[in-house]
Amino acid sequence: MEDELAVRLAKVDEIRGRGDDPYPVRFDRTHTLREVREHWDDRIDAGSSTDDFVRVAGRVLLKRSQGRLSFAKVRDGSGELQLFVSQGELGPDAFGRFGDEVDRGDWVGVEGKVMKTKLGELSVNVSSFQLLAKALRPLPEKWHGLADTDTRYRQRYVDLMANDEARRVFDIRFAAVNAMRRFLADRGFIEVETPVLHSVAGGASARPFTTHHNALDVELALRIAPELYLKRLIVGGYDRVFELARVFRNEGLSTRHNPEFTMLELYEAFADYTDMMRLTEELIADAARAATGATTVEWDGAKIDLEPPFERRTLLELVREHAGVDVHPSQPLESLRSTCDSLGVPWEKSWTSGKLVLEIYEKTTEANIKTPTFVCDYPRDVSPLARAHRDDPTLTERFELIVHGRELANAFSELNDPVEQLRRFEAQASLKQLGDEEAQGVDLDYVRALEYGLPPTGGMGLGVDRLVMVLAGVTSIREVILFPHLRPEAER
Repeated sequence: MEDELAVRLAKVDEIRGRGDDPYPVRFDRTHTLREVREHWDDRIDAGSSTDDFVRVAGRVLLKRSQGRLSFAKVRDGSGELQLFVSQGELGPDAFGRFGDEVDRGDWVGVEGKVMKTKLGELSVNVSSFQLLAKALRPLPEKWHGLADTDTRYRQRYVDLMANDEARRVFDIRFAAVNAMRRFLADRGFIEVETPVLHSVAGGASARPFTTHHNALDVELALRIAPELYLKRLIVGGYDRVFELARVFRNEGLSTRHNPEFTMLELYEAFADYTDMMRLTEELIADAARAATGATTVEWDGAKIDLEPPFERRTLLELVREHAGVDVHPSQPLESLRSTCDSLGVPWEKSWTSGKLVLEIYEKTTEANIKTPTFVCDYPRDVSPLARAHRDDPTLTERFELIVHGRELANAFSELNDPVEQLRRFEAQASLKQLGDEEAQGVDLDYVRALEYGLPPTGGMGLGVDRLVMVLAGVTSIREVILFPHLRPEAER
């Protein structure tokens, strides 16, 4: 690498020495590479040329010489195209400079006529060129690309240059996110922005990142969810709102977890969790079609059908089916602890009945749910923001969407009783005092907002990164986040 850097730096000095700039300020294109393909590819026969001049630019991916001819493949943000470089067209001096000074990885701008080679490759017959940015570091070796995963994540800019698979994954991500925005806008939802710095970390059970605001001399937390601010907007009179929010949770790293991730949260007045089920399955299917062209995807060795309707099952009946036991939050603690012991599920003395039921479900059942399934009706004491179930007050009107054993979404019929919400916040605060770092605090301003009246409301949060993992067929969350968090290089 040091030798290559020295060679390329010498080329930079030589270019500057003759009065040219290896890093010019701009280049005026007439077309992107995709536009050239779309306009001319079907109009030219192999071995023929046009009188149409274009000015295009891109990064040199491949370059080879055959005597008085050189061929280069270049790529811009839209696609790839071949450059046909001949000594007869450029002249000996410019042709020599193209051969000597232009390396793989460099950005070049060219002008020339659109043509096709005898083999039928659409090309630009280069009549002039300009170096736009000299790459001092070479691209990874042509056939092997960038293989080391740590380097791929740390140097994503190289990964995107070298690996078609990386670009495929992120093209899917961008298409899915755009589709979700369109889907919601078409249904009357408005996109909003809520604070990232919170005085009380709420809206989810998670350990927050904390910071100090010097001017106000207060402790703040990076948001773990935008939920409580979005519901304040429903109180304020907006019927349908959503946010594609960056959220932060001070937790471990894994194939499913990154401390900074993207969540889609939405809220709809006069709706409940059954409305959220229909909205969620339709939104996911629409995103799948937009990003992949189909609703059936391959993920983690399984074929997954994302076409609605998804299966709807209660948490308790799924535990009965997969763990072979009947549990319910109304059962005495000792009975549920005994069930945990018989199933080999660890428990702690501070856990409530509902927490024990949830733990039994997560340890024995969740991983066995393969087809997209709305798991419904979670215990009330592990769902502090969800409305009590209309048929069983020990449960809530809450679902999680599970796909191939992994949670993609979480939704409620929202709790809108301010007295009950304060009571549940206080119960969470008691758990925090007992050492539960993920328990929510008491957000008195949110309670005050509820006192002004939150209409019946349905809400849903969707893990965007996890959905993209499914659509792209990858099993690590780092594959779908452009710049995932990693240990500093000095600590490797």
